[in-house]
Order: sequence, then C-alpha cells, then structure tokens
Amino acid sequence: MQTIARVAMELAERERLERKRANRPLTVRELAHEWLRWLEDVRRVKPATLRDYGALLREPGIPYKRGTRVTHGRLMGGLGDRPIKQLSTRDVSAFLRALDDEGLSARNVNKHRQVLAAMFQYACREDTHGLQVNPVLASDKRPEPPPAALDYYEFHEVQALADVTAAGEHRHGVRDELDLRIDEQDAEFFRILFFTGLRLGEAVTLRWCDVDLESRTVLVRRGLSAGIETIPKGRRYRYVPLAGPAVDALRRLAARGEFLGPDDYVFANVWGRRLDESAIRRRYKRACAAAGLRPMKLHGLRHAAGSIVARTADPVFVRDMLGHAKLTTTDRYLAAKFRPEEYARLDAAFARPADDASATIALRQ
Repeated sequence: MQTIARVAMELAERERLERKRANRPLTVRELAHEWLRWLEDVRRVKPATLRDYGALLREPGIPYKRGTRVTHGRLMGGLGDRPIKQLSTRDVSAFLRALDDEGLSARNVNKHRQVLAAMFQYACREDTHGLQVNPVLASDKRPEPPPAALDYYEFHEVQALADVTAAGEHRHGVRDELDLRIDEQDAEFFRILFFTGLRLGEAVTLRWCDVDLESRTVLVRRGLSAGIETIPKGRRYRYVPLAGPAVDALRRLAARGEFLGPDDYVFANVWGRRLDESAIRRRYKRACAAAGLRPMKLHGLRHAAGSIVARTADPVFVRDMLGHAKLTTTDRYLAAKFRPEEYARLDAAFARPADDASATIALRQ
C-alpha cells in the first residue's frame, strides 16, 4: 500500500509540475530553441546558416572548441529570461544601445537585431504563439558603412600566382612527388576559380560527371555549408560556360591518370577525397605572398571573374554565370573597373578639333 501511495504522490506531483509549466509564460530563450528547431526541421536552412544563428543564441560563458575564449552570449544573457509577451520595443532598443556602448560594430549590432526580429516574426504566426506585434521591427537599425571598393587580380597576376604555385615557390624545403602533384593541382584550381567564378564550395564539390568538355560547360549542383555538401547557394542548379583556358586546365587535370570516375572529385586529395577548404586557403595565401601579389582573399578570384567578364558581357550573362539571385548583386562588378571603350568614349567627349583649338588660342591673343 505504501508503494502504491508513493507512486500516486509522484504522479500527482508530476501532473502539478506539468500544469505549472503549461501556465508559465514562454521565454525568449525557449522561443530561440523552438525557432532553431523549426529552421532545421521545417525550413531546412543550410547548416552554415544554422551555425551562425546558433552562435548568436549561445548561453554566456560556454568555452569554444579551440582556444581559451568563452561565448559572450549577449542575447541570452540580456533577454533570455524575459517572457516574449512582455518584451517591448523599448526593451529591445535598450538592449541594442547596450551593445553600442560595449563597442560592437554597427554590423554586429544589426546581426543581433536581425536574429531577434526573425525569432519574433516566427512567434507572430497563428500556428505558433500568435503574438500581435513584433516588438523588434520598430527598433532602429544601425547605419552601416558602404562596402569596400572592389579590388581583384588581373589575368597576368593570376597567371603569376598559378606559375608560382605549380613551381612550389611558396613551399619551404625540398618537394617530394606528392608535393609536386598537390602544387600542380592547386595551380589549376586557382585558374578554374578565376576563369569560371565558381564559389570555393562549388569548386571543391565539383565531380567529373558535372564536366562536359565537348560542350564547354560545367553543371553546378553542389556547394558546401559548414563543411556539409548541399545544394548551391540560391537553391538552384546552373550551367557555367567555360572559357578556353578553363577547358585547357580541366583537360590537364583529366590527364592525371586516377580519380577520373563520374563520381570522383575534379579536385581531389591524395586519397581521392574532397579538398579541405582551410588547407587550400592557407596554400593560396602563401602562394600570393611568394608571387609578390597584394593580399587578396581566395573569394577575390570569383570577384575577378565577374568583373572581367562584365567588361564585355551584358549584366544578365554575368548574373547567370555567377549564380546571383538578383541583378543588384551583379551591379557591383559592373562598376569595379571601367571598360577600355568607355575610356575611348570619354576621350572623344572631351576632344576638340585642331582648328577649334587654334581659333581659341587666336582669340586669347
């Protein structure tokens, strides 16, 4: 009987706690966890996006995987315990001003605001929590400085980069046969990025079944997100036309004698596996220094492709080649550097006939 009574008491206590939890208001912390699960399970957002959102929604004081630093956890530390129905625009604005006072950049403050706004927009849905108003939307977005002027390597600079890489001049010490193969493939890798404008994740996941040298195209149907192969950015496949030098580079890669099956990676390590993004970035950085080039991120080779093609092609072609969702993204490449014919038009606009110039001189005399 005592056992039955004890079990009955435990069940009653469990029901009481469940009723208490059911009546307790939902907090910002709980909303954050629910929103992240929804993004992953329903919206199927990319792993890198989940990683970035999760980084802003971590608890304070959690150690990073590397080093001795711990997370700041500003959102959870500042607002995590607040019931979502009691959070006002004034509360959000005060939180954002505290980030300003802490010295965070406008871009970083806006990232916190963006995540918070997206969470509460989810909470406003009728099938979630039915909030009447998103308190974040009326808060102030911080003005951010304009993006830096677009700079990129020209053809001769990329050729110098590839030559230095293939010769192993960025290495220290004697190269063995394995180093030689890696260096030669890296040189072709940099050329392909430059001549096609592929994103890094699209290039390292490219397989031979996606390459058609006869029609001079590659089919981009994969990318990388947080190290996981997924569909490309923009959630659509695209065909990328190949310039002659890109075809030549791919033909040289096809002559390597191994890892040439339809499902093999075009750019493979010594075991036939996918290249490591961090490792290729490090080798690229060393090769740029060895070639005497100004520092430029590896993604700058994509910028170079778009900007150079934009000198002779129409914006729609550049947009489709690079896989931009909007022409407004492509516009940045159109204004990076002027086309040669535009300088000719400028000279023509300010040119004066010789007789007009002589007449002007005579009048002045």
